[in-house]
Amino acid sequence: MPGHPIMKDNAAMSLKDIQSQKDHRRIEIDKVGVKGINYPIVVLDKINKVQHTVATINMYVSLPHHFKGTHMSRFIEVLNTYRHGISTQNISEILIKIKEKLRSESAHIEILFPFFIEKNAPVTGAASLMEYTCHLLGSHREKLDLIVGVEVPVTTLCPCSREISNYGAHNQRSLVRVQVRFKKFFWIEDLIALIESCAVNEIYPLLKRPDEKFVTEKAYDNPMFVEDIVRSVAARLELDANVTWYMIESENFESIHNHSAYALVEKQ
Repeated sequence: MPGHPIMKDNAAMSLKDIQSQKDHRRIEIDKVGVKGINYPIVVLDKINKVQHTVATINMYVSLPHHFKGTHMSRFIEVLNTYRHGISTQNISEILIKIKEKLRSESAHIEILFPFFIEKNAPVTGAASLMEYTCHLLGSHREKLDLIVGVEVPVTTLCPCSREISNYGAHNQRSLVRVQVRFKKFFWIEDLIALIESCAVNEIYPLLKRPDEKFVTEKAYDNPMFVEDIVRSVAARLELDANVTWYMIESENFESIHNHSAYALVEKQ
């Protein structure tokens, strides 16, 4: 009978498995897998419990020297069972299943997704959604190694410009990238709030005239170099016993220079 499931299974079993054939070059591959999978996922949300978003996902395994290739479809099979809830709490389980499914010693996953937080303008309280880019980087060999990262846009104002000018100072739109390893669960929103509190100003998706006046004057009263940003964030993270490692980058997209200013701090 055409299309009968038993006939399909028998046909699949009779097809040659090229990937499992021997490779004579005896060279192990550190990472092999699939990249650029756009996939709907559900992530945890501190206020709304969950948030539906679309992630770009990369998945890899290590490949022993004696296998010719890996089975790419098996990555998708594992991913498909978790599309209704991916979080820091089940990354380890996902990676273990990938290792088992592909008979590998190590598995890796990279999940990049937009995360939205409702923000209120500082004076008028006008509400709108602010987008942040977040990522989960997980690896599993003997145990889980998990990194959570966020990219937070902020505003800075140059202390040197303010000091040497008779009036005014130049502002920068900046991007602060923070990655952390940690002991126990934490909310992405809390990490974002920590970073924003270390900058001259938060970025707001919606500002009215009273709000613009407020953020402009606040920046002028609190100028910061790119170095100040990474040091301020590092000082705050050092006080958090839950954070075991961090890497902080800050990039100022200069308004009067033909270059960006950049700084990085990493906890060794």
